[in-house]
Amino acid sequence: MSDDGSRAVSIIGFIGSVFSPWYRWSGRRDPENHCCINVATYGPSGRFTMTDRGRAALRQTPDQLTVGPSSMRWKGDRLVIEVNEISGLPVISRVVGTITVTPSAVTDQELLLTDDGAHVWRPFAPVSRIEVDLGKHGQWSGHGYFDANFGTRALEADFDYWTWGRYPTSQGASCFYDATRRDGSELAAGFVFGADGTATEVTPPPKRPMRRSLWTVRRETRGDAGTKPKQVKAMLDAPFYCRAAVETVIDGETTTGVHEALDLNRLRGPWLMPMLAVRVPRRAGWRF
Repeated sequence: MSDDGSRAVSIIGFIGSVFSPWYRWSGRRDPENHCCINVATYGPSGRFTMTDRGRAALRQTPDQLTVGPSSMRWKGDRLVIEVNEISGLPVISRVVGTITVTPSAVTDQELLLTDDGAHVWRPFAPVSRIEVDLGKHGQWSGHGYFDANFGTRALEADFDYWTWGRYPTSQGASCFYDATRRDGSELAAGFVFGADGTATEVTPPPKRPMRRSLWTVRRETRGDAGTKPKQVKAMLDAPFYCRAAVETVIDGETTTGVHEALDLNRLRGPWLMPMLAVRVPRRAGWRF
């Protein structure tokens, strides 16, 4: 997110693209045949790109992930992301440029989201700086975040609903992960991350309700008792998912971070897949 709060960007590298209808329709038997580098920009000239590519587009080394024309690579202590994608409807255009993520430190924290370890959250660098140069789609700097999720089962197989939030603070960042599993159990995790990479698990502040999204996805986040979190910038709004910049209060400190809410019951419905196919084209024939 930019320092002035006017712009933001999200980049996700998928091997086994969990939100791809093509991956679901394939039976999810071959994740490397459904890979993607998803780029979404927010603010003036915002764009959304999410192209499902085949295994011929995938290249991996210990320091680099390449999917078709886009890549992520470690260069010293920085993660350099080169994007060259085409945005989907309603505005089709090329999104080209470089995003550089510089962590203040890399953590050793890992969280099992299910007891059997089928889903794992790995917050590599919760406190980072980013430099964005996407030409006409934005040139700015701000605070950033780098994490990963790993799984051996579909999200909707194990979860009904979850929310996640990362909020910058004067000491570093606070992250909250809440989920309702399909067996009825609850995940309620909170972490405070220092700029030096230290991670402290904490009891999260109370859940605070928020206004539903435009697609009426239920939303809640963590905040001090008696406070009312609010959306300050719309980002991504879908029938099953919402991402937004949200202002809340944590330990008396007002902070604006990125919040996500995911309704897995909706994602589970077959009616959603044809809608997603419009936004997520399949390009299986990429060649280097």
